[in-house]
Amino acid sequence: MDWNEETIARLRQFWQDGHSTAEIGRRMGITKNAVVGKAHRLMLAPRPSPIRRDLPEGYVSRRSATRRATGPTLPAPNLPSMPAAPQPAAAAGNVTVRPSRVPVQLRAVALPRAGARVTTCCWPIGDPGTANFRFCDDGAMTGKPYCAQHAALAYVKVRDRREDAA
Repeated sequence: MDWNEETIARLRQFWQDGHSTAEIGRRMGITKNAVVGKAHRLMLAPRPSPIRRDLPEGYVSRRSATRRATGPTLPAPNLPSMPAAPQPAAAAGNVTVRPSRVPVQLRAVALPRAGARVTTCCWPIGDPGTANFRFCDDGAMTGKPYCAQHAALAYVKVRDRREDAA
């Protein structure tokens, strides 16, 4: 596209009239991206967003706010409590005694090896955003991650297509 004085004047007029970039492009025989690029280089006034509209007074959105879980979503692990660190005796005078930092010993959690077989059912029960969320934990079927009851829900038999042929 050759941007000469005449085409730039037409672009400015269409822009001032409030036409969309796609409409300007159609009228000038160019793409809307060419219109946006040239308008940007010419530093024309930005267009109002088509998404942000002035809503009528008293308008209430039907969409409810997304409910987010607050606080921890998993139950706290049962960690053994550590005995309090002994406090050093304060010497005479104004001495500030800081408690010593005792390293916290965490309980080791056995994670399955990569490629290891699942032995308990992994079917989720409850809402993951709540404190009572858990997994089924019944014995899993051989070669499947679910117990027999949940495997019946998870795996559906494929119908033979020949049954549908008439």
